[in-house]
This record gives sequence, structure tokens and C-alpha cells, in this order.
Amino acid sequence: MTVEVGSGRSITDVPGIRVGHWTGAGTGVTAVLAPSGTIGSGEVRGGAPASRETALLEPSRLVERVDAVILAGGSAFGLAAADGAMRFLAERGQGFPTAGGPVPIVVSACIFDLVSSGGELPAPEHGYAACVDAEQGRRADNRIDNRIGGRIGAGRGATVGKWRGGEFSVPGGVGSASIRHGDLVVGALAVVNAAGDVIGADGTIVAGSRAASDVGPFLTSAASENTTLIVVATNATLTRSEAFLLAQSAHHGLAVAVRPSHTRFDGDIAFTLATGELGRGDPPNPGAGVDLARLLAVDAVAAAVRSAVMP
Repeated sequence: MTVEVGSGRSITDVPGIRVGHWTGAGTGVTAVLAPSGTIGSGEVRGGAPASRETALLEPSRLVERVDAVILAGGSAFGLAAADGAMRFLAERGQGFPTAGGPVPIVVSACIFDLVSSGGELPAPEHGYAACVDAEQGRRADNRIDNRIGGRIGAGRGATVGKWRGGEFSVPGGVGSASIRHGDLVVGALAVVNAAGDVIGADGTIVAGSRAASDVGPFLTSAASENTTLIVVATNATLTRSEAFLLAQSAHHGLAVAVRPSHTRFDGDIAFTLATGELGRGDPPNPGAGVDLARLLAVDAVAAAVRSAVMP
């Protein structure tokens, strides 16, 4: 199997997926916009999530589409940013059709950055601004940003390596990556605010706790103020159930790159978006199946997590 992966790749390599940010002094918002009709799902594995509309993503639910994913700082306060995304999409007529007009389907999750943010909180207008940034395809400083990485957007106040005490943490951030196999593209975006350390492909610690090796784990309350948020997008045609399986594989990628991960002190969530660009032909594209997408997602997520803490 020939797979293309490299630096500079991002989730926006999936056609139709757009990413934008609003970055404040100590917190921020990241918006992932999807084309109309995109199938979405997700899975929560962390023990302390701050989220909105995640129940809608379960395979048994009626509404299968997702119009946007909003990731933000501010803990549960930051969920207000999704209201701005709702307004942005409603103004453009995008959403689930109802007798009262289209209702945008916006799922959201937040990281805990209430200490590092200095009290600044994401608000609806900041979610709207991140969506405008995504629509323009530009970063908040008006430069094209294909890598989508660093301490911007929802990763502005992120830190990692808090499992041995929050005072020993190091900066986290936003990272993105993509992998291509033929016409199939799987991209990932990660907001990394983990209790654990970020582990490189060679098994070494890329970014982690600065505590001495004899300091035990989970010593302070700051160890419970964490979350890594993942968005995986693909141009494959997937059912809602298959998109859920893709979310499970996204969590595998998180476990590869963060140690420890999925603790009861983390609010780890993986969202998935399948645009359906492939598989609509006659005959359908045989290389766009869920199993291949799941395989690629593991590596894409791990690469996105690592890129969030790279200089």
C-alpha cells in the first residue's frame, strides 16, 4: 500500500473542509466547517468532557449530518461559542431542513484553560469570527495557514504534561495532519491540552512534564483540568455507523501519541466528518472503505497531536 504523508499537510486537504480560528489573549476558538450533507459521528472516552450535541452523534439518532464542529477554550463556558456558529450557518441557509427553516447542526467541545486564559472566555461572537476566518481560508492575522498549528484558536491556552502536577506542564496547542492513499484522504485536527505527555513516533517524549522522575502522578487538582479534542475528516462515503467506527480509531491514534490518555481527568472526544466525495461514482470507488479510512486515521491523529507541540 502506497501512502503519502508529510509535513505541511492538514485536515483542509480533505476537499470542502475549512478551518478558521479566533485567537484571544489567553483563549480561543477553532471552527471546522463541513460541506452540506456531511455525515458526522463521534465518541467521548475521557472522564471529564465539556460538550454540546454529542448525543446527536450516536449511530441510532435521526439526524446524520453535521455542519460544523466548534472547539474552544473556556471549559463549559466556552460552549457559548457554538451559538455564533449557529448564526453564521443560518445566515447562509445551511442546516437540517425543517418546516421552520434549516437548523444548523453544530457540535462542540471545550478544553479547560481557565487558569492560563487569565479569565478570558470565548463568546458567541468569537465562534462567529472563527467561522468567518474559515470561510475566508485565512488565519486571524490574514495570512494563509495550511498547517493550522500552534498556540492559536482553541489551543491558545492549552498545556500538556500535567499528570505529575500542573506546575510542571509545558505548552500544548492545535495541530493538524493528513494522509492520502490514492484518491482517499483522511485528515485530522487536534487541540492538545492533555494530562499526559506527547510521545513521538520513536517512543521519546516530545513534550511532557518537567517534574523530576521521582515525583508521583496526579499530585494536584490541576491534574483534572485537561482534554484533547480530535476532529477527523475524510472524503470517503460512510454511513453514520461507519463514521462512529472511524471515531473509535481516532481515539487509537490519540492513545499512540499521548501517554497516559483517556484518563478520568481528561475530557477526550473524537469527532468524525465524512464528506462523501468518493464512492458516489458508478461503480463506487473501491478504495474508499471504512477499514482503510480507519487505518489511516490512527496515523493522521497521532501526527496531528505531535504537530500541536512542535515549534
